[in-house]
Amino acid sequence: MSPRNLPGPSSRRMLYAAISACAVSALTLTVLSSGPAAAHGHGDDAPSADGTQTDRAQADRTHADRAQADPDEAKVIGKEHAEEHAMTRRAIKDVGEYPQSTRTERLKALTASQAKVNADFDALDAGRFREYFQSPDFAAHIAMLPTGKVLLFSFERIESNPQKEPAPTDTIGKENAGRAYLWDPAKGTGPGSFTKVTPPVINMPDGLDEPRPAPFFCAGHSFLPNGMLGVFGGNLGGNGGSGAKLSLVFDPWEEKWYQNEDMAVGRWYPSVVTGADGRQLIMSGQSELGWGTPTPIVERFPALNKPVPTARTDRPEGWAVERFKADAPFKRDYPHLFSLRDGKIYGLGRNPEQQWKFDPAAETRTDLAPRPDNMPRNYGSAVPLPAGFKGPDSVLVLGGDRDDPNTYQLVGGQWSKEKARAFGRTQDDTLLMPDGTLMTVNGAFDIRDYGNGPYNPNADLKYRQIELRDENGNWRLGPAQRLPRGYHSNAVVLPDGRVMVTGDELQQLANDPDITDDMNGSIEIYEPAYLQQGSRPHLGMVFNPSVGYNDKITVSSNTASDVTRAVLLAPTTATHSVNTSQRHLDLRIKSRSGNFLELQAPPSANAAPPGYYMLFLLNEEGVPSTAGWVQIKPASGGQTPKTKK
Repeated sequence: MSPRNLPGPSSRRMLYAAISACAVSALTLTVLSSGPAAAHGHGDDAPSADGTQTDRAQADRTHADRAQADPDEAKVIGKEHAEEHAMTRRAIKDVGEYPQSTRTERLKALTASQAKVNADFDALDAGRFREYFQSPDFAAHIAMLPTGKVLLFSFERIESNPQKEPAPTDTIGKENAGRAYLWDPAKGTGPGSFTKVTPPVINMPDGLDEPRPAPFFCAGHSFLPNGMLGVFGGNLGGNGGSGAKLSLVFDPWEEKWYQNEDMAVGRWYPSVVTGADGRQLIMSGQSELGWGTPTPIVERFPALNKPVPTARTDRPEGWAVERFKADAPFKRDYPHLFSLRDGKIYGLGRNPEQQWKFDPAAETRTDLAPRPDNMPRNYGSAVPLPAGFKGPDSVLVLGGDRDDPNTYQLVGGQWSKEKARAFGRTQDDTLLMPDGTLMTVNGAFDIRDYGNGPYNPNADLKYRQIELRDENGNWRLGPAQRLPRGYHSNAVVLPDGRVMVTGDELQQLANDPDITDDMNGSIEIYEPAYLQQGSRPHLGMVFNPSVGYNDKITVSSNTASDVTRAVLLAPTTATHSVNTSQRHLDLRIKSRSGNFLELQAPPSANAAPPGYYMLFLLNEEGVPSTAGWVQIKPASGGQTPKTKK
């Protein structure tokens, strides 16, 4: 049952009468508890490929589903019967609306508690949260585009009560639809700074003949070398989350979507990574058969019979994916994927034994050592660590286990336990910063659980505090964000060095200052400590913003003598704590002449896959300039032949 079909007042009166007459039936309980409240919460409590569950997940489910019987009632009709009454009363209570007064008071309380906590933090040392404003989208998916705008996309909600599932995961038909918006920071923070960019209207293969904007939420995505975003998979609807075969591209230059040929298999919760050849590998995801059917098939986009799109005018529309020879039999969805400096793709599964290395050229898969925590991990972050001029050669896995604050580094095919964070958290987002440090923001106890039970918006304060990792690997807690943000939370580093934080539709609905308008999302801005250190280096013009490997990059700067470091930071695209696009590289400063700097581009595609990067200049205090954009072209040198639709 979807929320739009829940019983009305007359039905509730009938249910109350049934309770008073001791006529509580299994049908009543089934009707009121079978809605989508559990439909979208896959993770540690989701079945594995063989349908089993972990003991911890089963215990959590039992605890969450238990309703307390009234002692006096139990004496009269028995404990079991009284528990049935309690469950029905709880279900009826859940049918009620979530009042605006509660939303308003929650946001007021969160604002006050944020101010109280953050009064103890010095912005010079820990940064500060400055702006908080409404958004028209939940931002379950996010992408920092090379135009300086941010793409936000998710779904059209079917529920406004944050104690229920708002996503149309199990909805078949036109209400199972996607939506997307652009936020332009240059236009400020008001409604006029957002532009709707609706995805293609598609008649999904659900037999209902109800075209709607493509339901691409819970897809996977990464960037193409020409700055466009490839988006693969989505929600077919029904059966606990069935995978769609959608293959789309968002063009940031024209601000429109292109539809491509369907993939061979549906994917719900897949991961996508761009390799050194500029092509995207698509792995994992639940198939079109529904939840519990993860696909081992790996696909590649574009197919080898198409050139890699390099120029802004290369329009990948109607293109095909193709089957990659090696399989990737991940048991759980959304694995972390990274292209490291050896040119190989590292697939780090959430199960400890499912750690693999893929060779994009040979199309093979080899085993890596199991992760040493020996426990399945929920959605949590992983980051390729900065390693100088040659690109990253290691990955840090962190988060995804509420009981494990440790971090784990994979380098040279071997794992090591690294310094721990303050506590374990899931649903967290960890970002590479321009100065090479790390920042963790967002997090929760579990999926849809902020420490006080599933679908309870009240959150433990600790999950609102960021954590910062310095250049020596030491972690420390920082200021608190306003909203708790767990499942479907996101964050990106903006070109001006600030951090945009958003996502988590339940918390956004629970704290909406006006649930009747179209601005049901929210965004908050964090200013890192490096922005509190006085004047910043200046980056003027990038004279050759599209370069090949080892080429010269000439930039102007009226603070050239103060610049001690130049770095490339890849723009972020992320969902479900999975961010395959992050990358941090140092650039060699080859020469200085007055107000000009000559930099050297990365040495190879293994060091930096082709695509767009933010170029920051830093001074000796680690303060970054505002970024300029640089495109690193494929090793073939450049512009692809004219493509056919």
